[in-house]
Amino acid sequence: MAHEAAIAALSAAFGDQCVTTDAVRDHHARGEAHHTPVRPDAVVFVTSTEEVAKAMQICSAHGCPIVPFGVGTSMEGHVVPLRGGVSLDLSKMDKILSVHPEDLDVVVQPGVTRRRLNEELRDTGLFFPVDPGADASIGGMTATRASGTNAVRYGTMRECVLALEVVLADGRVIRTGTRARKSSAGYDLTKLMIGSEGTLGIITEITLRLFGQPEAVSSGVCTFDSIEGAVDAVIMTIQSGLPVARIEFLDELQVRAVAAYSKLDLAEKPTLFLEFHGTDAGVAEQSERFGEIAAEFGGGAFEWATKTEDRNRLWRARHDAYYACRALRPGSQGYITDACVPISRLAEAILETKKDIADSGMIAPIVGHVGDGNFHLAIMIDPEDAGELKAAEALAHRIAERALEMGGTVTGEHGVGLGKMKYMEAEHGDGYSVMADIKRALDPQNLLNPGKVVQIN
Repeated sequence: MAHEAAIAALSAAFGDQCVTTDAVRDHHARGEAHHTPVRPDAVVFVTSTEEVAKAMQICSAHGCPIVPFGVGTSMEGHVVPLRGGVSLDLSKMDKILSVHPEDLDVVVQPGVTRRRLNEELRDTGLFFPVDPGADASIGGMTATRASGTNAVRYGTMRECVLALEVVLADGRVIRTGTRARKSSAGYDLTKLMIGSEGTLGIITEITLRLFGQPEAVSSGVCTFDSIEGAVDAVIMTIQSGLPVARIEFLDELQVRAVAAYSKLDLAEKPTLFLEFHGTDAGVAEQSERFGEIAAEFGGGAFEWATKTEDRNRLWRARHDAYYACRALRPGSQGYITDACVPISRLAEAILETKKDIADSGMIAPIVGHVGDGNFHLAIMIDPEDAGELKAAEALAHRIAERALEMGGTVTGEHGVGLGKMKYMEAEHGDGYSVMADIKRALDPQNLLNPGKVVQIN
């Protein structure tokens, strides 16, 4: 076994928390998507910042890679331990440490999941809005700078994280930021760590912004005769300053998948899922105004869901879109990709992508947080078919290149991991070498999630 000295030292320090069984190592060998699994040499289950620091110190002393692991829902191979070593499982660090309703913030450990957090907050009248499709851990969401359906109104993890506690590669524990809502005190280390994907430090505590639960919520579904009409309606909605909370696009194939999987009665047309938050009067006014906009672009009649159970069913169906896609082709694996473009180029980007899909012959539904120009593909492939994998890679490559040509980014939400590294220099230019300099400064041995985001040796 590689890294034998490190694993022996970890076993001595952590006892039964250091696990080397095949089943546990297999579980920590991959994320949610198609990337080739790689087993870690061991999995260490930690329960405190002190234990994270101890594990990091041992790994640093023995030159052993260490890869943080939450619940394994990432899409770009972030948690794959490419060089073996240790998978550091943070799922048992799942305490909500303090809630400050008067200041609209909460302090949590990284293993807390977003659904559990909102369940715990329900009686306070507050909620945490960032909602990627999976029930991801807050630590993983912070590390990947996650987003979701609410981002168009409430922002992403970048806007919603106030402060962090982080263990560095040499075992030092630092705090970045405070509970204050703004600061001019030095470099913004919090923002540096958000989206660093475990390559600069291991996040052990997160302070999050919270928001008041809206007085009134109304969700709806609106179908369109064309993709252009649906996307142009979104663009006009955003440009008009209408404070829509969620506005999601599903192409006709994604609608078919969602309707079948979640037992919804939906027409197989380009469709928008929407939600408005506010007062009763404000929600009614926003809904009416959006109806007028949609009608201008060929939108059909709305089907509104005002009851909590109906809204939850609608958005759970949206969040289950990936599993719905897999049901279109039983036994398939998703080759997942996303891109984000300026909203004025969104319709063009999606239409060109649809042409690419048709040319490829692949099954690849499109869904997107189109309020901020972000869309996703789930390219369904036979994981044993090398030809299909190559075709999916070619399709994803065209989408990434087009996004850059349009002034966008190769990933608006899923992150870099190992899947999008090849585009980083094209997107960032000389800034990419600065990222490598930061990595070398904070992790000179390249032990923290090596082979992700930047390659330094």
